[in-house]
Amino acid sequence: MNRRKFLSYMGCGCCGFVINSCTTAPITERKQLKIIPESKLNAQAAAIYEKIKSKEKMSDDTETLNSIKKIGLKMENAIDAYFNQSNLNNPTSNFEWEYILIDNKKIKNAWCMPGGKIAVYTGILDVTKNINGLAAVMGHEIAHAVAKHSIERASRNVLLNTGTQLIDIFSGGKLSQVNRVTGMNTVGLLSSIGITNPFNRKQESEADYLGMIFSSLSGYDIRETVKIWERMKEFNKGKEPAEFMSTHPSAENRIKKINEWTNNIILDYPPIKS
Repeated sequence: MNRRKFLSYMGCGCCGFVINSCTTAPITERKQLKIIPESKLNAQAAAIYEKIKSKEKMSDDTETLNSIKKIGLKMENAIDAYFNQSNLNNPTSNFEWEYILIDNKKIKNAWCMPGGKIAVYTGILDVTKNINGLAAVMGHEIAHAVAKHSIERASRNVLLNTGTQLIDIFSGGKLSQVNRVTGMNTVGLLSSIGITNPFNRKQESEADYLGMIFSSLSGYDIRETVKIWERMKEFNKGKEPAEFMSTHPSAENRIKKINEWTNNIILDYPPIKS
């Protein structure tokens, strides 16, 4: 079989596979590609979460941890109610929600693993300042899980890696040669700048938007969201990489979009009655 015919078969096969694996993100209806089983990723995330709990120092600030759990429960209920009342498939129906507070003042961050495994670092509390700020951060992280962003990223990575290997084979190893000559993963770097980073920034922006919706549905004041990013911008002053090199939108772009969204979200997604 010649190369051209092989590639044409591969193209047809991949297109069929991709089409069958396309879904849409909840609420935004952005088209998504998901070829990694969600159950597999959730199981892996749960195992990693347990390791993190055993290795990291858990905070003894029970008051803040209880606040985190209370916010989480309100969001769980609001998300359930929204999708049920809208007669939509609930993307969190198989989640096993869990919340931890990690004692690390140097890390101003929080994250949510697939399946609803959430961690907040004590360092982010200097940025959130209050309950509405904490809800905004948690809403953003929960949004990543609800929109299945991890599954989407893993699926894209599989396709990118497979595509790169095929191109290397059919170019007679020219991609590998470029990497050897430059002494770095040039192809991977170009892929990150041109494909992966813009895609990740799109997910981050989507998580900002969905997170504000979930916070609003849960009864929190989303006008605090822009204040968080103004404070974060001050904390990171002079430390942010150029946006095209980053997996996250710049603080300026986030603030601009959040200001554009706020009033409409308050009107369109008022606190939900569960």
